[in-house]
Amino acid sequence: MSSTKVPIGQKAAFGAGHFILNILPGTLGVFIQFFLLTAWGVDPLWAGLLGGLPRIFDSITDPIMGFISDNTKSRWGRRRPYIFVGAIISGILFFLMWQIDDNASQTYIIWHVMVIQLLFLIGNTMFATPLVGLGYEMTSDYNERTRLMAFSNTMGQIAWMIVPWLYVIIPDSNTFNTQTEGVRTMALIVGALCVVFGILPALFCKGIDSANMENRKEITWKTLSSNMVELWDGIKQVSKNKPFMKLCGATFLVFNGFQLVAAFGVFIIVFYMYSGSYELAGTWPAWFNTINAIITAFIVIPIITRMSNKWGKRRAFIISTIISIVGYILKWWGFDKDLNREFNQTELGQSLTSGVGSLFESLNPILDDIGMSWFSIDPGNEIPWLIFLPIPLFAFGMGGLFTLMMSMTADVCDLDELENGMPRKEGTFGAIYWLMVKIGQSMALVLGGVILSIVGFDPNVTEQSIETMNNLRIADIIVPAGTAALAVWVMWKYSLNEDRAREIKAELVKRRGEL
Repeated sequence: MSSTKVPIGQKAAFGAGHFILNILPGTLGVFIQFFLLTAWGVDPLWAGLLGGLPRIFDSITDPIMGFISDNTKSRWGRRRPYIFVGAIISGILFFLMWQIDDNASQTYIIWHVMVIQLLFLIGNTMFATPLVGLGYEMTSDYNERTRLMAFSNTMGQIAWMIVPWLYVIIPDSNTFNTQTEGVRTMALIVGALCVVFGILPALFCKGIDSANMENRKEITWKTLSSNMVELWDGIKQVSKNKPFMKLCGATFLVFNGFQLVAAFGVFIIVFYMYSGSYELAGTWPAWFNTINAIITAFIVIPIITRMSNKWGKRRAFIISTIISIVGYILKWWGFDKDLNREFNQTELGQSLTSGVGSLFESLNPILDDIGMSWFSIDPGNEIPWLIFLPIPLFAFGMGGLFTLMMSMTADVCDLDELENGMPRKEGTFGAIYWLMVKIGQSMALVLGGVILSIVGFDPNVTEQSIETMNNLRIADIIVPAGTAALAVWVMWKYSLNEDRAREIKAELVKRRGEL
């Protein structure tokens, strides 16, 4: 078994992989859902299909890749060869996907993005599924698993500090001549980052010693048919693992609830607080999401890690999820434009605005000179301070989710080995777990539009009715708070606690004949 303590260098390499694991889907979503429409004029229906249909293909390849990596025999281990090759393929294909001529026809654009995206998803599955499985086996220690996942989740949040600014940087005329040029250039940068950072886990991270692992299946074309039967049997076996299914259910609820309303904050800021003026709203939607990621990475995740070490993972998840519900409720007052206006008129509000205004008044000329005018803030505008107040609370939802759930999934892999023997199935567990995440993303794309339609939101109209905006603000609170509450209920009687995890580990050590 791997050492209980993961060296900081390996944590950093694993975290670099998780940065790529987040930056790729984040950038891909922005390009497909926004810039295909605004830069190339693709019909919104086709853009939606380009975003949704490949996820079906992706959901099929994940368990297959998990099975392959679980049963691979090589001198470099079960996971690392795929991570190395998958990172390079993903980076190159992501770049090629967006090298589209300005005058290309809609039909050509649709087929170009669809075909290369399917190839890209194969490479991305080769990278992502073994990476997740590798993380589950890098340590056997109950608390060190949480610390490892906290570190990787923190580095993953860096991606979400960057992604919101794509909406601002790419359309900026001082940075790029056209939006299409901006998309092509950013695709090159993201593709290069994928290759450089994506291969680091393959080079520096160490998983379980699989040299003498028993009962692994032979992976060849001749055994394809029997392998598919084994894969299906493995999936059925995993689905009978009650603690794991609770983890999947809670993840689906929390993540899907968050994703459903992820774009609502932007609509509320622009169409409610600034009456439909993107110019007046400026960079506040980007700042809102960036500050959320910063607080999650550097404040919330360390707190959750301490909570887990002190009270256990289940309690830490329940407490952090309840805190997030309080944060979602507080958004009603945080996004109230009248309260924000009143706060700006107070002495504290004026002092804060004056300080930030003076700072950016001195920074803006410098930002203009270095081509970063998109990062500037108009010092004469009022700052919607109250929208940032709920962030430290509702950030506990997503901050706790992947930090704790991925650590708990590693514990579940031990339970599966105890009950079902070798080979260990980290790849299969990881694939199915992330399958729930991807299903949540797909459903969120569809249901988010349904909610917008129900409340009567019309993106082509600048002035939305007050009834529409109030209903949207209510949905922005009720949906994630409701799904979070259901997740608490699902995890309330989760049975795989620290004592049980240590018992399982001791039994496995005894069974393997390890010291």
